[in-house]
Amino acid sequence: MAKRDERRPAGDLRSLAADNGCDDMSFRDKLRSEGVRPLIKHRVFVPYDHAHNAWIEDDLYNQRSVCETVNSVLKRSDGGAVRARAWYRQFREITLAAAVYNGERTLK
Repeated sequence: MAKRDERRPAGDLRSLAADNGCDDMSFRDKLRSEGVRPLIKHRVFVPYDHAHNAWIEDDLYNQRSVCETVNSVLKRSDGGAVRARAWYRQFREITLAAAVYNGERTLK
């Protein structure tokens, strides 16, 4: 039987898009140390923060809005809570809900 750490579903994560509420340098550094590219807009406190935001590729960052839309639809149709307690079962439950959503969209 696999260890719980080996069941980690996001092991091949290459980038993470988030809003500027996740703007924390220690979080960014942790992502980079894991080989994940952070696509997180900087909160603008000083003028060079605008420059940091300009370096973010819009095509990649804009995928975040697509994900937010799907999350919103799933919450409205199935409710915002998952029933499983273990994180890997929660992941399975969310993945199944997304697969059903994609199937419904394909059939329409």
